[in-house]
Amino acid sequence: MTKFTFAQAEEGFDSHIDQSVRGYSNLWEDILRFSEYFVEDGCTVVDIGCSTGKLLKHMKAQNDCFADKVSYRGIEIEEDFFPDLKEEKNLKFYKQDVRSFEWVTGAVNNCFTTSIFSLQFMPKRNRQVIIQRVYESLVKGGAFICAEKIYSEHAQLQEMMQFCYYDYKRQFYSAEELLDKEQNLRHMMKPLTMDELVGMCRTAGFEVVQPFWQNFNFVALLCIKEAEGKFSTETK
Repeated sequence: MTKFTFAQAEEGFDSHIDQSVRGYSNLWEDILRFSEYFVEDGCTVVDIGCSTGKLLKHMKAQNDCFADKVSYRGIEIEEDFFPDLKEEKNLKFYKQDVRSFEWVTGAVNNCFTTSIFSLQFMPKRNRQVIIQRVYESLVKGGAFICAEKIYSEHAQLQEMMQFCYYDYKRQFYSAEELLDKEQNLRHMMKPLTMDELVGMCRTAGFEVVQPFWQNFNFVALLCIKEAEGKFSTETK
């Protein structure tokens, strides 16, 4: 069997994920809006698993008129994406595994990092390390947005979510195509539960971990590294 890669989707990666994740365009819009609250002059923005770089480029366009000298960094391991990844001023792409990314030099003054359906393809033992490195690289008051597919903790809910999701995808793919993709992803994707995902972010140090988007078993969290006296969750 040929190794499965999203970069080789016949309809193109961006169309593929838009059809595969219901409400993906709404998630995108939310991320762009949230970025306005965190992108500051002279900071760095990082996208883990940037694929075609489309989100990062839109984020740059969204914030260029508000923030000066911002460095945008995309990290992508899949070589097939790179023919379309065109660098421009203040926008750079790293062809490497995020586990070997040098956060100290590559993400100076990191104020905003995103990982959109990327960490779920990494061995579970490595995810806590990556989230920890993101947290440590962020400036105080910076944010991390993490979107992942999760498992429901209740068996009946898991079945309902999964088969309603299949019903949605049948608009775009045949039953055979759905089954083939599930088989291809079996050894690649390792979802967590919501509690496990939130727990990893809190263990890394994020005190503010706020779910802000969900569609079936796809979720997104906004995690904020607190500045002193900012976003305080303590009661005096």
